Formats: sequence, structure tokens, C-alpha cells
Amino acid sequence: MTPSRRAIAFLLLILCATLSLAGTDLVLPAVPQLPEIFDASEATAQLVLAAYVCGGGLGLLLFGRLADHFARKTMLVASLVAFAIASLACTFAPDIATLIALRFVQGVASAAAPVFGPGLIRQLFSDRAAVRAVGFLGSVESLVPALAPILGVALLAHFGWQSSFELLGALTAAAALLIVVFGLPAEAGGPERSRGSYVQLLTDRIFMRYALSQAATLGGLLTFVFGAPTVIVATMGGSLDDFIFMQVTNITGFIVAANLTARIAERFGVEPVIAFGTATAALSAVSLLVYGLSGGSDTIWLTVLFTPMALGLGLRGPIGFYRGIVASGANNARGSALIVFFIFMTTTLGTVVAAPFITIGLSALAAVTCVIHLISVALLLVLPKMPEPGSSPAAAPA
Repeated sequence: MTPSRRAIAFLLLILCATLSLAGTDLVLPAVPQLPEIFDASEATAQLVLAAYVCGGGLGLLLFGRLADHFARKTMLVASLVAFAIASLACTFAPDIATLIALRFVQGVASAAAPVFGPGLIRQLFSDRAAVRAVGFLGSVESLVPALAPILGVALLAHFGWQSSFELLGALTAAAALLIVVFGLPAEAGGPERSRGSYVQLLTDRIFMRYALSQAATLGGLLTFVFGAPTVIVATMGGSLDDFIFMQVTNITGFIVAANLTARIAERFGVEPVIAFGTATAALSAVSLLVYGLSGGSDTIWLTVLFTPMALGLGLRGPIGFYRGIVASGANNARGSALIVFFIFMTTTLGTVVAAPFITIGLSALAAVTCVIHLISVALLLVLPKMPEPGSSPAAAPA
């Protein structure tokens, strides 16, 4: 594959990964309006978000298995077509129940890019270039939760709630067509079977330490983000602009911390950084709960108290995820899928639990978030950690 074709293929992978994330963040600003549009409750409207995340989690496991039997290009194109159809079908949903069902299908289809992307990047680049490519992809992905809601607000204001789904459908259909035209790197010898199983990983206490604590820390943050628009607009007297400001600040903090975590870990060690980041995120959740119980309604303070949660995730996220991949050994493909699956399921469960109480206000949402983060801290205390054979933040036993 020529350098130009390699660059095009990488850009297409970035587009696929971005669209997978945008399936939540682009739609998020419209959620507070769905109860009025479909004559439904605020709790039911939150399921529009939860269904997408739940479908994505199940899709991870599905595509992880299908990758053993079908070519990745075929599966990726098929998933993009399904995503596009489901997105366009959402615009014709006659009721909230149909929209929730279509969002589940959309979520399942969105999982192909996270499953197939890392393997395709390894085929496109040398080991050193692949590391840089993965880092660049992560930076782009981290911007989606900040920028997509801004675009979502603009689409909602000028074209209505359906416009976000129409844009997702059009872009995903275009991505599928471009992959067919320009292609992706061929798999030598056809699909390869992964070594190991999900059961093996589920019974590995070291892997589960990093997988579950990662899921609880990120899942707690996403649970709060998913409920924040309704809390801000319906109970705090704020607007979607306040939510956007909170998100931009949150993502900025995450990017800064994530880019510093390797250097910090080299100085203080990997496990202390993971523990500190997890504890920082948990303390942020506790502070939000205290502020909510005290009757606080200033959205500026909401942003101030929420930002340490993003900083904590940025500190522990990249290293914690990598530790989980290393702990899974030769079964790292399923290890990666399982970690993301746990994140999706934690977010789904948190969103579903918080949904019936979302109109109570910040205290209810913060209470659910707080419980999830305290579980993350408990997991680090209970489950065994990986030995430290060296000073590198990526160091792990062979």
C-alpha cells in the first residue's frame, strides 16, 4: 500500500471511530426536548442514550467473535451500512419506544470500528508509527465529546432534532462508500482466530482489577455527562450553553492530564498514578453530591467541581487501559473488547439507575455517580495489582 493510500485508510479509520462516538454526543443536546416531542417522561428520554451504549457494548462482543470468521473490511462496511440505515430510520420514529429500539441497533453497528481499528492500524504502520497513530486517534476521539454537542446544539436550533440523525446517516454511508472505493489493508491468510477466551479473562483477577476499575471511573463520568443536560436545564435553571461550557472544560482537563500521565508515572510509578487518578475522580463525585445536597444551583460551580473527575480519568485512563491490555497477554484483542464492554455496561447501568430520579436534580445524579466511583476505588483495594518490574510506565511482565 502506497503512503497516500495508507494515509487515506488511516483517515477513514479516524472517521469511523469519530462517528461511533458522535452517535452519543451529537444527539445529546436533543434529549431534553424528546419528552415534549414524544409525550414521554424525562426518565424514558434518558433511555435513548442508554440504548445506544448498551447496543455498543453487546456489539463489541459480537464483532470480537465475528472477526474470527469474516474479513474485517467486509464486517466494517456492513456495520457502517447498518449504522446509516438505523440513523436515518430514527428520523421517522413514530414514538419514543421505536426510537429507543433503533438506537440499540445503531449502537450495535457502531462497535465495529473500536474492534477492528487497532488491528488495521498495526497493518498500516510500523510499530513506532503505529504508536503515534494510536495516540493521534485518541486525541481526535477525546475532542468528540466537546465538539459534537456544540454541533448538535446548532443542528437542533436550526433544523430540528432529526438533523443529528440525518447527518450521522449521511456521513456513515459516505464512509462505507469510501472504504469500498479506496480499500483497507488486506488480511494475510484471511481472518485469524484470537487466542484465549472471554472466560479466561473473566477469571483473571489481575486483568479484572484494571478492566473493572477503568470501567467504573470512565462509566461514572459518562453517567454524569449523560444526565447533566437534563439536570442543568430542568432543575438548575441553566441552558445547553452551560452544558457545552462544562464539556469543553472537562475535555480540556482530560487532554492535559492524559498527555502528562506518562511523565508523571515515570517519576512516581504506575500504580500510584492509577490510584491517585481514581481517588481524584471519586472525590470530585463526592463534592458534586455534597453540593447538590446543599441545594447548589450555580452551573459555574458545577463545572469547577466536575473538572477534577476529568483530570483523574486523564491521569489513570491511558495507563490503566494499557495495563489491562498487557494483563490479558496473547488474548489482548478480546481483552480490549471486554474493557470497552465493561465501560459501556457501567455507563448503561448508571444511566438507567439515574433516569427515574433525574428530575430530582443534581443530588440524585451525583449520588449514582458517586457510588460508581467509590466502587472503582474499592476494586483497586481488593483485587491484586500487576508487579512493577521496571520504571517505564508501560512496564509489565512478559
